[in-house]
This record gives sequence, C-alpha cells and structure tokens, in this order.
Amino acid sequence: MANDKSDISGEVISGDTTNLNELTSLIQGVLQQTQDRFQHMSDQIIRRIDDMTKRIDDLEKNITDLMSQNQIDQPQP
Repeated sequence: MANDKSDISGEVISGDTTNLNELTSLIQGVLQQTQDRFQHMSDQIIRRIDDMTKRIDDLEKNITDLMSQNQIDQPQP
C-alpha cells in the first residue's frame, strides 16, 4: 500500500515537472516574440529618424541655396 502511494506521488511530481517545463518553454517563447517585436519597432523608428534627419539636412541646404540666390544675409550662428 505504501509502495502504491509513492508511485502515485512520483507520477504527480513527474507530471508537475513536465507541466512546469512546458510552461517555462511557453513563457520563453512569448518573451522572445515580444523582444523580437520591440527590436523590429526600434529598428523602424531609427530608420525613420535617420530619414527625417536627411530630409531636414536637405531642407536646410535648399533654404541656404535660396537665400544665397536672393542675396539675403544669413544669420550668424
């Protein structure tokens, strides 16, 4: 009778360990997906900032060129 009880306890512990391992794997997968999504969004934001920086630089150059063509004094920095 005692032997039957220890067999059942062993199966429960083994089952709990399996469930815990599955849960751990599931959580790790979700965390990895979340990290991948954040990395993707971060990369997109950085690309957009770089693009906006280039546009601003181009706009500044065009304004400077227009001012030069019209002989407008440029403000001193």
